[in-house]
Amino acid sequence: MPVRARLCATVPASLPPEEGDVPELCGPPGRWLLVRRGDDALVVQALDDGFAPVGGPVRVPAPWPRRRGGYAVSPDAGLVVFAGVHAVRAVEPSGATRWEVRHGCWSGPCQEAHSSYDDYAGRDDHRYPKRGSAGFSADGKTVWAHVSGPLSTDGPGAQGYEEWLLLDAGDGRVLARADTLSAAEGSFHLPHPVDPARMWLTIGEGQDGSPLRAGRFDGEELAVDHIDEDLALMSVSPSGARLMTVAHDQGALAVRDGRCLLLDGLEWDACVVPRHPGAEPGNDEVEAFWDWAGGFLDETTLICSTVESDEEWGEGRHWIVATTGGAGAPALVEYPVPVGTRGPTALGDGRWWTLSDAGDELLVWAREQPGE
Repeated sequence: MPVRARLCATVPASLPPEEGDVPELCGPPGRWLLVRRGDDALVVQALDDGFAPVGGPVRVPAPWPRRRGGYAVSPDAGLVVFAGVHAVRAVEPSGATRWEVRHGCWSGPCQEAHSSYDDYAGRDDHRYPKRGSAGFSADGKTVWAHVSGPLSTDGPGAQGYEEWLLLDAGDGRVLARADTLSAAEGSFHLPHPVDPARMWLTIGEGQDGSPLRAGRFDGEELAVDHIDEDLALMSVSPSGARLMTVAHDQGALAVRDGRCLLLDGLEWDACVVPRHPGAEPGNDEVEAFWDWAGGFLDETTLICSTVESDEEWGEGRHWIVATTGGAGAPALVEYPVPVGTRGPTALGDGRWWTLSDAGDELLVWAREQPGE
């Protein structure tokens, strides 16, 4: 039975679509941040629980263009970390650099130890670099960074393996480090929402796989579990006890425990999704597959999508999946307005957001309740 979506809020994007990447809502529930990366700055707008602006937007100057790396914003918006081609740099809202950790170059076979972005800004062989990522712990006191080694502080002859660093957010000190044993095209971090000592790292290796790593810091050593080589972690439940994953081939969606062990009965093959109503009649080869999108609406409910496989036939579809009582059938989400061509992002408090069809607003949704 379809689920009707109720519009809770409309949040204008902080930059015109052509001037920035897709905006994001992040932060713990009740302390939302609207974040958008432009070419020369990251624009951060604090929002209240109703998604109304709190104060004015803050423009944090960026050390390199948006196509040259990712970013992470601390939970209190007091620090932005830019993960770039040659360095991880922490920038305060004033624009002052708090610290920088320089590392090996992410651009293909380059073995140079770049001292600044200007070293390679105009070089053709650095136009399409690979990239790592960074993420803040739940308490904002540490930064986890996936980098290409070696670090600039390593001695002569140090090897250039990919590494996972744990950094002090206050001064950039390297608290711990470990090899990821990966060959990344890109990566992203997902923190444990309650435990600041835990973090997950999903690494994309293109067609070769999607390694998943789980990290735990005991105050002295960083322990890294190499969980799976073909599994993308999409979301962590509000308690941190459950994980939502999508297989690298996008054929299976699953809920797992904190050790990433599959929970009994909580796996959905993409074949459970009905054919798109606009699919070519009589074509039995039309199959849906899960997007790398979605997450936990609450501890036991998921939102997910099949937009990528739907686009050939018409409007992309979003699905709500209840995980209580076994693997029930996904329920189609019905929206009152078009919601664009991106998958949904769960907020963990029963709500989720989508990008408007025009790309200039974020739409925040909840499930319509009986009688509404």
